[in-house]
Amino acid sequence: MEAPEKPEEITSYRTQKLAGTVNWGTATVIGVFAGMLYGGSKEAAASVSKDAEVMLKLGSTPDKREQYRLMRDAMEKRFIRVTRGSIVGGVRLGMFTAAFYGLQNLLAETRGVHDVFNVVGAGSATSAAFGLILPGSLQWRARNVMLGSVLGAAVCFPLGWIHLKLVEKANEGNMGAKDPGQRGEAKSGLGAAIDRLEENLNK
Repeated sequence: MEAPEKPEEITSYRTQKLAGTVNWGTATVIGVFAGMLYGGSKEAAASVSKDAEVMLKLGSTPDKREQYRLMRDAMEKRFIRVTRGSIVGGVRLGMFTAAFYGLQNLLAETRGVHDVFNVVGAGSATSAAFGLILPGSLQWRARNVMLGSVLGAAVCFPLGWIHLKLVEKANEGNMGAKDPGQRGEAKSGLGAAIDRLEENLNK
């Protein structure tokens, strides 16, 4: 009698997400919308001087048809400027956000740990890459690459450290909330971090 064959085990190759890593797609979408808002509002604020020029032309034009034509042209140009600014701002900030968080997650998966050095490396590399694609001569681009890498690392180091500390506080709060002697329900990560910061300040 033949022995029954053992069913083949299905191996999952999905890697567990490290604590503190950000969802690449969500961050990119937020970056696109934030860039669109910033670019559109910037162009809308810059259109104030253009509107003042149009008002002066309207005051010096007695013809109603000419006034209507001037108003229509001004509104069309303003709409085009704001739309173009929104699209350009969304694309730029979206590309920067996608590259930054993509490199950050790649470094975290490659090294097997998520720490402040991943944030610094991603910020430095992303800033250097965007400094390279700026228009200008080769010497100017090399200067932008060096300056961007240094500034990216300098800015991302404190921000990454604060972010990881908040994540650590949030995880500690959630683990403490799951103990039977403490809270009955686990709070969200942000709520737990705020509670722990308040406890530290009250001491």
